[in-house]
Amino acid sequence: MKHLKTITIISLLSVALLSCKTGEKETKPNIVVILCDDLGYGDLSSFGHSFIETPNLDKLAEEGIKCTSFYSAAPVCSPSRAGLLTGRSPNRAGIYDFIPGPKKSEDCRDLVHLQAHEKTIPAMLKTVGYSTCLSGKWHCSSYFNSEKQPTPGYFGFDHWFATHNNAAPSHENPKNFVRNGEDVGQLEGFSCQLVVDEALNWLKEKEADNPFYLQVCFHEPHEPVASPQMIVDKYMPKAENENQAQYFANVENMDKAVGRLISYLEANYSENTLVVFSSDNGPETLNRYSRAKRSYGSPGPLKGMKLWTTEAGFRVPGVLYWLGKETFNGTSDAVISSLDFMPTFAEISGAKLPDVELDGQSMMPLIETGRMERIKPLTWAFYDAINERRVAMRTDDWKIMCSLKSEDTTMVRLHNIYDGNLPMIKNAEMTDFVLYNMKQDISESSDVSEEYPEKFEEMKELLKAEYGNLLDGSFVWNREKE
Repeated sequence: MKHLKTITIISLLSVALLSCKTGEKETKPNIVVILCDDLGYGDLSSFGHSFIETPNLDKLAEEGIKCTSFYSAAPVCSPSRAGLLTGRSPNRAGIYDFIPGPKKSEDCRDLVHLQAHEKTIPAMLKTVGYSTCLSGKWHCSSYFNSEKQPTPGYFGFDHWFATHNNAAPSHENPKNFVRNGEDVGQLEGFSCQLVVDEALNWLKEKEADNPFYLQVCFHEPHEPVASPQMIVDKYMPKAENENQAQYFANVENMDKAVGRLISYLEANYSENTLVVFSSDNGPETLNRYSRAKRSYGSPGPLKGMKLWTTEAGFRVPGVLYWLGKETFNGTSDAVISSLDFMPTFAEISGAKLPDVELDGQSMMPLIETGRMERIKPLTWAFYDAINERRVAMRTDDWKIMCSLKSEDTTMVRLHNIYDGNLPMIKNAEMTDFVLYNMKQDISESSDVSEEYPEKFEEMKELLKAEYGNLLDGSFVWNREKE
């Protein structure tokens, strides 16, 4: 009888524990994605910058998971953002380069936008009861805030406060924000702080007790850079000139905005909130175009910059911080990507993944143990790359790259795939392969294809298969079908 009573007590305790684990708040955490614009791998103090002070992000990295092999979906803004939202290579969505304004061009670039049929993270999370908000940069359409192309609201954001592309005329006192379809007019303050203001106001006014998905997309430190003078003055003794001091101050001001947001989350949502911080791509090259006069971003030890398929183009700082949940704590070199957000968020929320081919996978092994083996390699085909090797693939310790040649010459740089250039792309030869051991050579300084011939052949065949799959699934624009 005593034995039976013990079993009954244990059974009741087990049921109670199971109920706690499967309860609404436990299974559906709040999710916050913070995305910078053009932040370099080496721009945070915790990732090696000598001068820029980023104490809030450094604290997140110390208390959470510092991800040293975190990759964006592309080495430039629009495709990177589309990849994050959909969990698919942006090539599948037909977003191959940054999206300009709607100026008609032969290559149909003026048509490019995130199309209505694409399935996104906020839309997925709404199916399991989430409230959703976007605050900051959008840049997933050529016609912004227009009936001609879907707005952020169409893709599942209940509330959106956004700009088409950059804050204008600069980060200071921007006048091009739109809130839920209505022009806001000129605002006073700096963009990153205004974006956090909006996010905090939305959280404070949110009436329901349901979980939320909040996507905070800073303009910083993308040009045109503008920063609080007090912070600029602090960096003047350390900087080469005022423009560099402006850049350093820009990153610190962004960090201060992150600190405000995290403080509010810790005070109000500390029981179960996952925060993910990253950048859309690597740092801009100083003076690459006329307005890039303050682009002093750092690639750290990585090769290249924004618009390159070498590491600095899309290997970016990454931090995961889960309030209220015990996770791995420390630095992880596991290979992860913004493409992994959708499957991860589906797993932790109980949402059903969309019935489309995804290129990401759940990061839960990383979150729980600090380790993760990639089931599907990360593959990039960026046809407008500044470097000649336009196709790259990373899996585990290895990275392989190749050029595309058309009629024995390197294929011209392309902004878009449309019916007029598709035959050239389909017929391009993959050539000039190089192999890097990323564990031993983060700077991609030594091609080891001859040192590891078997691995080289294995990776070459895998890249051909993965690129072939990606090319077959890439969306092709056609003006006659629009």
